[in-house]
Amino acid sequence: PSGLKRPADLEDVAFWPLTGLAELIRTRQVTSVELTEMYLGRLKRYNPKFNNVVTFLDDLAMEEAQRADMEIRSGQYRGPLHGIPWGAKDILAVRDYPTSWGSNAFKDRTLDYECTVVRLLREAGAVLIAKLTTGELAGGDRWFGGRTRNPWDSTKGSSGSSAGPASATVAGCVGFAIGTETSGSILSPSVACGASGLRPTYGRVSRFGAMTLRWTGDRLGPICRHVEDCAIVFKTIARPDDQDPSVLDVPFNWDAELDVSQFRVAYFKDAFEDDENKEADWLANDQRSLEQLRSMGIGLTAMNVPLRDFSMDGLRPLGVESSAAFDDFLRSGREDELGRPRGTGWRVGHTVPAVAYLRAQQVRGVMMRRLDEGLGDFDVWVVPYGDARARLAETPPEAAGGGGGGGGGAPPRPSATSQFFRLANHACLPAVAVRNGFGDDGLPTGIIFVGKPFSETKVLSLAKAYQDASGFHRRVPDLEA
Repeated sequence: PSGLKRPADLEDVAFWPLTGLAELIRTRQVTSVELTEMYLGRLKRYNPKFNNVVTFLDDLAMEEAQRADMEIRSGQYRGPLHGIPWGAKDILAVRDYPTSWGSNAFKDRTLDYECTVVRLLREAGAVLIAKLTTGELAGGDRWFGGRTRNPWDSTKGSSGSSAGPASATVAGCVGFAIGTETSGSILSPSVACGASGLRPTYGRVSRFGAMTLRWTGDRLGPICRHVEDCAIVFKTIARPDDQDPSVLDVPFNWDAELDVSQFRVAYFKDAFEDDENKEADWLANDQRSLEQLRSMGIGLTAMNVPLRDFSMDGLRPLGVESSAAFDDFLRSGREDELGRPRGTGWRVGHTVPAVAYLRAQQVRGVMMRRLDEGLGDFDVWVVPYGDARARLAETPPEAAGGGGGGGGGAPPRPSATSQFFRLANHACLPAVAVRNGFGDDGLPTGIIFVGKPFSETKVLSLAKAYQDASGFHRRVPDLEA
């Protein structure tokens, strides 16, 4: 943007996109210290209402902000994140500060190492101001301090498990945030709170220094107010390090002016029609999303969800990765310190044979190949979000993440939407959540753009074009209501 002027009241920029905030800092109309003080003030003012902060990092924040201002004054401008305040989900390690994983069992624990993503953002000049809430052990929106609340209605939850990042970002209390996802923990709270959230492809962003829930499924990604903000943050964190061997050196070349009308785009006809759990207002917003895309010149091809009848039973033993990740904790006999018992399911994982786990990985590989074939030669798929009520659940089905390898009884046949999200999660496909309107209850509704592995540029480009055309992201919550 050009020609931006600092408003008389600096809080007027609280909901601005990163591009606007960056321009004010680059042109030295606003200092990083001023911006940091403003966002810290908002976090502290609204945290009693929304309960989205675990630890305020005032000293660290002011140190980093002062350093950013000194560098910018000396002509060492690092780019669009330089001097921008942000918040980290509290399963990301920050050296010498508490990293609680949302659990009473770890609330006083400090670590002597830091998450790679935290380091990369510091190197880009971003200013970390708070550790934001996560559902206990990355499940749901309840943590040892209570429940994280929705900025549109403080009587409702924010969903999870990236509860605090979504709540604080949409409330205009940070410039952006970093969340994590195993089975919906970025997409679910982004939809619930009306954020723009990017779940990257597995192997794009280092997980070093983040709590492990499932080694072959955990991902880190940005939660922002604008889709292009997600691209800016992702550009900074999507690079290999020496700590996480799963990360590939795949370039991400963002171009905000890509002609999205040339993309091959499909939508799942059965998913837009077959969801008995969705209410009329959500269904209407989903249909309007398709109409909006067509009005933008996007050619939409109707197709059905591939592998609709694929049995998930063969993948269930993958949950033993959670059992293994928390094996030492369970063996130490500290399970009673958890606010929500998880040990029973994880102990079931101890009974799953190694053969069953390895077979599950083979089934997963077969599923991924069949899903890729079934998705066809398209660039992006438009998918309605699943159960509308999931955004208010303590542990949404899409966000549960992990679990044991056992369990009794055959589950009911999932809807087309939930079946696809389960498959896409196991296939580690990238996805972007975007607000697509509001329900009759005044809460946001959302639509999801999904792509094939490492296609974040196209997925983000179409999501940004839709967001710019629809304009729902411009509405901000009334935090005083």
